[in-house]
Amino acid sequence: MRLTWFGHACFSLVGSRTVLIDPFVPEGTLPVEPDIVAVTHAHADHLGMTVQLKKKTVAINEVAKYLASKGVPAEPMNIGGSITVDGVRFTMTPALHSSWVEDEGMGFYGGAAAGFVVTMDGISVYHAGDTALFSDMQLIRDLYRPDVALLPIGGRYTMGPDEAMVAARYIGAKLVIPMHYDTFPAISQDTANFKQAIERTTAIRVKVLSPGESVEIGPEGSME
Repeated sequence: MRLTWFGHACFSLVGSRTVLIDPFVPEGTLPVEPDIVAVTHAHADHLGMTVQLKKKTVAINEVAKYLASKGVPAEPMNIGGSITVDGVRFTMTPALHSSWVEDEGMGFYGGAAAGFVVTMDGISVYHAGDTALFSDMQLIRDLYRPDVALLPIGGRYTMGPDEAMVAARYIGAKLVIPMHYDTFPAISQDTANFKQAIERTTAIRVKVLSPGESVEIGPEGSME
């Protein structure tokens, strides 16, 4: 599987299908054509280009209904549920965050925020979405055993580096990739310290990607 970070919380997973998660690209261009889109919550910096793309989109029920009203072929689900789309399995996990559809006047509630465990070609990737630290991340480890964890570290709107270090241990993935940082001044972080602190104290590896950079993921989070 080839995993690419496009900045903020936007990743593509390319294997037997191309999955795009949270298609907000800070630079405004998206050099990939997804088969499936997954949206963790309704904030504009995650919903991004979803309406324009009009691809099969997996989202929580409230967001899926909104997207369907815009002509998007949405697949609704809810936290704790799983769905298989074109051979790719999506399991929706909790996230501690807010969610608001922001482009309709004053806006409206977008359902609960969520994360996903995406399983394709025998590899499982946990995208935590925007979230605080919560102890039930250990259940994500026990139930789904993700190979890779994509964790927000920006602070202010999500957990910061200290909490993400604990999250990494709770989740138990062999590889952690930080996200949701440095897009705006309010979420600026030092990824070098985050990487060093985790790798000094655990067997977990941290890969810090630059926007547009890819990594090939093998079994158990191995980097090929």
